[in-house]
Amino acid sequence: MNPAQHTVRRSLPWLLAGLSMIGPFSIDAVFPAFPLIGARFQVDDTALQQLISMYLLTYAVMSLFHGAISDAIGRKPVIVTGMLVYALASVGAASSTSFAMLLACRGLQGMCAGAGLVVGRAVIRDSLEGPAAQRLMSQVMMIFGVAPVIAPMIGALLLPLGGWHGIFWLLAAFTVLLSLALYTLLDETHPPERRSRFAPRPLLAGYMGFARDRSFWPLLISSSVNFAGLFLYISSAPRIVRELLHLSAQGFPWLFIPVVIGLISGAWLSGRMAERYSAKRTVNLGYTLMLLACVFHVLLALLFPLPRLPWSMLPLILHGVGVQLAFPTLTLLLLDRFPNHRGGISSVQAFASLLLCGFVAGVMSPLLSASMLHLALGASLLTVAGALAWFWYHGVTRETVLPVSDADAMAVMAAEIIEPL
Repeated sequence: MNPAQHTVRRSLPWLLAGLSMIGPFSIDAVFPAFPLIGARFQVDDTALQQLISMYLLTYAVMSLFHGAISDAIGRKPVIVTGMLVYALASVGAASSTSFAMLLACRGLQGMCAGAGLVVGRAVIRDSLEGPAAQRLMSQVMMIFGVAPVIAPMIGALLLPLGGWHGIFWLLAAFTVLLSLALYTLLDETHPPERRSRFAPRPLLAGYMGFARDRSFWPLLISSSVNFAGLFLYISSAPRIVRELLHLSAQGFPWLFIPVVIGLISGAWLSGRMAERYSAKRTVNLGYTLMLLACVFHVLLALLFPLPRLPWSMLPLILHGVGVQLAFPTLTLLLLDRFPNHRGGISSVQAFASLLLCGFVAGVMSPLLSASMLHLALGASLLTVAGALAWFWYHGVTRETVLPVSDADAMAVMAAEIIEPL
């Protein structure tokens, strides 16, 4: 699908993994500091939850533009600049003298953090095709998978040393070093001859073109909802760990280790399946495992009204495996709908996913996190929605003979999707 296959440096998976780790560190590392931040600024749990919602909301809104800007000026400038501004926002958060200032800095962090994740996906698809792209995506997600368990542990370790300020100083230092590595090692994968003009009218026309593609909507919904069920538990971690499990800040690994085991295992399995199984079979297996995990979530919540360790957390492993099996393939299918506008497609996907995650963290989590049964039912609802969207996509592809945007590329993808099991 690409005019020429780029030579991929060995450092690329690590650079992209570092970029994708910004999100989990921005969210999960702050969880152990919630009591200290609340005491410092005299705010309650609902206000503290907005530290997550504000980050996700601005991340979602700005993600609509990161990819389109990278389509116009190249991938590397957008990524490097975004990480440098994120570092400045982290310095501001560490120096905050009021809760309003902290919220504003969190918003600025969200505006910049998406540059790495959104544009990084386009870099993968610019550089590689087919199974090779899926393997690289899986490698990145495997490395990324350790972030959710490392982040709260590091956050908890920093509390006795530098308080909640130390978490943001660490984020600033990490992104400065990452920016230097990106500037030195990251190659530009979007050449000038393939770039499009960044202006309001062409941008809107491009998004309208996406919306007219019948296969775009079910893929967008399925890939966006894919992570939301698991994210409901992640965003509810402070209440699950402290109020339902009655553990201290050092108890966060009880929730995050099963998540990480599942995410890493699923990413590894996705890479192994890249050349052996069709896209349809891979995503089908992913959603089957997620739905099975939801059944276990509900059954264990009914069996143990007061959650018990480790049983109440074990379904998170299965859920994580399913998420990582489905996500790389769903992302690549969506990116290949419009090969010349992968940055824009990645932006729309990130916007939809993060807007949903903002709703999950800001609305669903406060409403449901008082009970493991309520959390299980909420996660089940989200997962079923993603599975139904995936089946909707199959109905659309069976009806469509020729693609909307790129006939040759989509003929290959259609053949892969309908490959018999």
